[in-house]
Amino acid sequence: MKQFDDLIARAQSAPKHIVLAEGQDPRVVDGAVRALQEKVATVTLLGPIDEVRALARAAGDTEDQLHIVDPQQAAKHDAYAAEFFEIRKHKGLNLSTAQNAVKNPLNYANMMVRTGDADGSVAGARNTTGNVVLSALQVIGVDKRYSLVSSFFLMMMCEDFHTKKGGVVFADCGLVVAPDEDELAQIAAAAADSARLLLNVDPKIAMLSFSTRGSAQHPDVTKVENAAARVRELRPDLSVEPAIQFDAAFVPEIAALKAPESEVAGNANVFVFPDLNSGNIGYKIAERIGRAKAIGPIMQGLAKPANDLSRGCDADAVYGMIAVTVVQAQTAA
Repeated sequence: MKQFDDLIARAQSAPKHIVLAEGQDPRVVDGAVRALQEKVATVTLLGPIDEVRALARAAGDTEDQLHIVDPQQAAKHDAYAAEFFEIRKHKGLNLSTAQNAVKNPLNYANMMVRTGDADGSVAGARNTTGNVVLSALQVIGVDKRYSLVSSFFLMMMCEDFHTKKGGVVFADCGLVVAPDEDELAQIAAAAADSARLLLNVDPKIAMLSFSTRGSAQHPDVTKVENAAARVRELRPDLSVEPAIQFDAAFVPEIAALKAPESEVAGNANVFVFPDLNSGNIGYKIAERIGRAKAIGPIMQGLAKPANDLSRGCDADAVYGMIAVTVVQAQTAA
């Protein structure tokens, strides 16, 4: 997995401090210990100190190098509560509620990121995507370059039978349910930036549809075409193909028939799905039948890095997400 290995090497070249909110989960601890031992990141785990320390030692942290913080009795609780109150008081939050809120590991982790005590956060092994995203939005907020937060998967194709090797981006497969034209354009632009950052490629965006170059007419096709036009308006530096079927976007021989002379068709590396239904189904088919390695959902559009794990993740997925968050933080810095 050359592109994944390159990503790990980039993380190791300038490790960042990543906080993981779910320190009581053995998968999270195993991934964190590996990231620490392989010098991908410095790591803080949140949870009851004795319990988390026992898990960390069992996972191989025999010298107690992992930093562990219990949000229920943390030294920075009052400072974080005061900061959380300031950023949420316009919503009617009072100080007492803020003090309780930062005892939640999700909020505590993101307060660490917001205040610069950590460079990025990772959660989702036990928390729902909705809760992970809500905390990140409330505490960290949206990057001024974008109008919304969305998500993507890195899909790594490294098996012998894969006719194309390497990584591509699938977006949005985990967060925005029914994007309108403008939201779809924002997802595409952010996904292109994510592909350039994490895969070190020149992004070529395929706006996926059941139609290629007008082969079918439908309002859903028109939405995708208009979103692509919006991408070109917002980001003329990006290469984008509007309303293209997946096979034409991915397979050069089919692209030659369906979309000749396209600079994207047959060579796309950023695949933007028209809605969450198709995106979520698509990445899971690619993962489970096509045996692509799926890393994500990775969040994009936040002011600082915070990422979501699948609740079905394993320790390898945690390790990979830590590395992704480090590389995101390198750029954010």
